[in-house]
Amino acid sequence: MTTTTASHAADLVAALLFILSLAGLSQHRTSRAGVVYGIAGMTLALVATVVLAAQSITAGAVTLILVAMALGAAIGIWRARQVEMTQMPELIAVLHSFVGLAAVLVGWNSYLEVEAHGAAQKHVTSDLLGIHHAEVFIGIFIGAVTFTGSIVAFLKLSARIKSQPLVLPGKNALNVAALAAFVALTVWFTISPNLGLMIAVTVLALVLGWHLVASIGGGDMPVVVSMLNSYSGWAAAAAGFLLDNNLLIVTGALVGSSGAYLSYIMCKAMNRSFISVIAGGFGIEAPTSGGEEQGEHREVQAQEVAELLTQARSVVITPGYGMAVAQAQHPVAELTRRLRERGVEVRFGVHPVAGRLPGHMNVLLAEAKVPYDIVLEMDEINDDLADTSVVLVIGANDTVNPAAEEDPTSPIAGMPVLRVWEAEQVVVFKRSMASGYAGVQNPLFFRENSGMLFGDAKQSVEDILRALPADPRAQAPSEAALAR
Repeated sequence: MTTTTASHAADLVAALLFILSLAGLSQHRTSRAGVVYGIAGMTLALVATVVLAAQSITAGAVTLILVAMALGAAIGIWRARQVEMTQMPELIAVLHSFVGLAAVLVGWNSYLEVEAHGAAQKHVTSDLLGIHHAEVFIGIFIGAVTFTGSIVAFLKLSARIKSQPLVLPGKNALNVAALAAFVALTVWFTISPNLGLMIAVTVLALVLGWHLVASIGGGDMPVVVSMLNSYSGWAAAAAGFLLDNNLLIVTGALVGSSGAYLSYIMCKAMNRSFISVIAGGFGIEAPTSGGEEQGEHREVQAQEVAELLTQARSVVITPGYGMAVAQAQHPVAELTRRLRERGVEVRFGVHPVAGRLPGHMNVLLAEAKVPYDIVLEMDEINDDLADTSVVLVIGANDTVNPAAEEDPTSPIAGMPVLRVWEAEQVVVFKRSMASGYAGVQNPLFFRENSGMLFGDAKQSVEDILRALPADPRAQAPSEAALAR
């Protein structure tokens, strides 16, 4: 078997492992196996790429590749050990930007190599040279949009810039004009390629990527992260075409299509337009409402909440980003265990965009070993909330905001939310009365059946655990003990 044949076989196996990885990650119980499949596939792909490259490049170049891989691995391991779960959304946004930047550099390198050495040395016939030029242009455009869009997403998620959407006059017209300019430049470059057009499309795409994401409000950033994931996949696929790398094409297509489908599912769950996400006009048509308080709120203490929970027949916990920030998942899991031992029905209601990353809350709850069967999606739990004794809103805000259903002027109007206010009693865990990430005040805080438990979520849950009275059934002596 030749080296090339072995490399193609390795690419096929790696692609299958990536597909198995996606399948495994689709369920909690198989997620660990999915991660292992992904690691195995990437390891195999890297080894095959280096072995194949070693046949056509110098030993010094191979050494540089190995040094770069070792350096990247060291940085990746260090960052993975340092990052908190609350920082995962912005970390993923940064990683997306790397993919976009790589696609831009590959495109530029491919163009310059063809210009320097001629089409013949690139095995590109004159009939296919135009297609190659179009590939270069499209790859650079997608990569540059992904790069700056991901940087803006990182800045918003990490609170380095404001989460409010940027609204420039005629912003939609600007986006359409940029896309029209890209199409015109692509046709021009295909017919008559030159360095000036390369620079023009790179700058145009960088500005468009910045504007697309800057125009989207913070409450919708989970969908943006998912969409950028899709963009990064298509950028990788474009780079695969330029490098004649089948595995990169397949991998990029898998990431791009799965990210797009996830974005579609999330948009449907949030009653948003999938097309408007891509266009950067996501949910900002409505006037922005202020974050001022809308009434009197009622403050409660941990002791009161503990008494309320002991008298409840059913409890629903709706987690949000605040639970992640406080790292309260383990005390929440312990509270769940204690209440279930008392015979209280406890379930979790997870909104599709709870936190700032799709699946953020599910990962935290799985880490704390909360049983999978009591973690329900919004659509599964919403109809049961009206028959629930107590709802604990731990760090959630925009995903439980009744203004989404009741205020047509709200920036989150039309977004499906967890209808926690329909329960008998609601306890909201918050540090203060500040509005949520979307900058919208929550009328839930001022409802008659709502109480505000202020403080760090982890500390508050631990205070409730300490205040919980002992379970009478655990204290009662057994019949065998009485007989003795």
